[in-house]
Amino acid sequence: MLTKLDIARNWLPRYTGTEVDAFGDYVLLTNFRGYVDAFAAKFDVEIKGKDRPMQTATHGNLTIINYGIGSPNAALVMDLLVARMPKGVLFLGKCGGLRNSTEIGHFVLPIAAIRGDGTSNDYFPPEVPALPSFKLHKFVSDKVLMFGQEYRTGVVYTTNRRVWEWDESFRRRLQDLSCLAIDMETATIFIVGHKNGIPRGALLLVSDVPVVPEGVKTEESDKRVTHEFADLHLNIGIEAMREIGIKGEEIKHLRYD
Repeated sequence: MLTKLDIARNWLPRYTGTEVDAFGDYVLLTNFRGYVDAFAAKFDVEIKGKDRPMQTATHGNLTIINYGIGSPNAALVMDLLVARMPKGVLFLGKCGGLRNSTEIGHFVLPIAAIRGDGTSNDYFPPEVPALPSFKLHKFVSDKVLMFGQEYRTGVVYTTNRRVWEWDESFRRRLQDLSCLAIDMETATIFIVGHKNGIPRGALLLVSDVPVVPEGVKTEESDKRVTHEFADLHLNIGIEAMREIGIKGEEIKHLRYD
């Protein structure tokens, strides 16, 4: 295996239990096994990779992947997807709201992400912005409105720190950066997608408001958010990516070089 493509073709089935040709042209990424379970139940399809690090389910031309958690895993799955080169990838993740305008249950369509993850530095210099494919986001925004929901746009801060809520200096830095929300993967997915020529976007669900002590996520609060909003989140993503596939519109990847 001398090339990145050789490795990806070998490792994608290894990590997912799914053959390369079995993946759809459009992909939903998530870090929640429950989203894969719900997708499989909705379409009555098999979940593959139950004994692997990543699980998948496919219906028609759409595949959902649970890649785990954190920026290294997000980079890994975006690298492995070069074996299939999907026409569009949408990340369905949760985020912490950092502004008064972001409440639990709101949706966020990031216009960019600040690269505090560290992982993305292995792909591009820090000066390169982490951006989505805006045409893909247009489809997603239309579906959010079709479902009678509102969404916020702004910059998301992506961090590799999972436990930071106690750190007052870090919280002040987030305020100074005027970020709308914080998560652990969006910048990584945007940057690695850019590196690999894969159109990508993110629809984030605000699941907590970690800048105030009573807003820090707990097991109980996370279960409540999942119960109230996860199905809606997933269905918006499904409908957005299915419409792109039906219309057959190309989500072009524009390179800087």
